[in-house]
Amino acid sequence: MYKLFTVLFLSVAVAMPLSAKVPDNDDIYAKIADASSPYYYPNLMMRFKEWSGPMSDDELHYLYYGYAYQPEYKPLESDPYHTRVMEIMSKIAIEEPLVSDLDELILTAAQSLEHDPFSPQMLNIMAYAYGALGDKVREQAYYDRLNGIIRTIERSGDGLREKTPMHILMFSHANDCIAAKGWSYRKGRVISRTVEFVPFEAPHDKVKGYYFDFSRIYWNKPDNYTFKRDRTWQFNNLKPREYK
Repeated sequence: MYKLFTVLFLSVAVAMPLSAKVPDNDDIYAKIADASSPYYYPNLMMRFKEWSGPMSDDELHYLYYGYAYQPEYKPLESDPYHTRVMEIMSKIAIEEPLVSDLDELILTAAQSLEHDPFSPQMLNIMAYAYGALGDKVREQAYYDRLNGIIRTIERSGDGLREKTPMHILMFSHANDCIAAKGWSYRKGRVISRTVEFVPFEAPHDKVKGYYFDFSRIYWNKPDNYTFKRDRTWQFNNLKPREYK
């Protein structure tokens, strides 16, 4: 059975890809909307949910970034099931959990995945829960999904500079990518309208943190939504501002 990190993450066997695949929005939309394409979105999502076999890196690329074009993608809406999952995790005996707790954990995490089907944290928790129940097939399937999503995000950029960020669909995915390495991080800081920097608690190989492109999160922003994440820069000694 895979064990959870203290930050609720499995030990993910993902290495930095040799070559980046930066998301091309026009290409992604054209491929996922074409019913004759091998990347037609309904088929990709069905394969991801069923997971009868591994998906290729390109399939996962179009699946993950293609989700930004789906009506179900609502990254600014709150997920009440996430809170309940965290409550269950806070009381569960990780090494010897009760079956009843695991059943509730799986049910609630599955509902949370309806809000964010690519949440590395929830995929991790599902793998843990099924492993604790002795269901090795489902444990491995969720672990493979988790690895695939982390690898997809890492392929999108090296994250070492503002101009080469990793691309994410949820702010939490940035934190999850770092947590999956077993590294601690501090609060992310927005440095432009599309990029945030998430610093590590301590440098790793002289790298102090990663840059992430979060632009897709605000593509369909509700009219009454005000952007409130902290900014790092000031202009003419003005304090960081809120903006739509």
